[in-house]
Amino acid sequence: MTIQQRLITLRRERDLTQQQMADAIGVHVNQVRRYEAGATQPSLEALRKIAVAMSVTIDSLVFDEEERGPDEQLRLQFEAISHLSPEEKQVVKKLLDGMIIKYQSRKWDTTRQAAKG
Repeated sequence: MTIQQRLITLRRERDLTQQQMADAIGVHVNQVRRYEAGATQPSLEALRKIAVAMSVTIDSLVFDEEERGPDEQLRLQFEAISHLSPEEKQVVKKLLDGMIIKYQSRKWDTTRQAAKG
């Protein structure tokens, strides 16, 4: 879903007119119309105002749900980790950090070799 579609959906879910949304975020109604038409993209400051006024995160305005955050299986694992002792959490964190560094270095090395190639 595009930002334009998300803004339209968000406004309609809240049963707001374009004018009411414009008033809530402190812009002219024509700006809301441009956002919804895809004629212009909201600036970071505008996204922040929209998020605050509509009680949503900027992530939810910009990304599809599956584009951000862990998948369901990892969410369940993170939930289980949240119940561990602080020391056990630190061990898990170090394991994850090591795996991420290993992955990134392997990816970097592959990219570097392909560039030589």
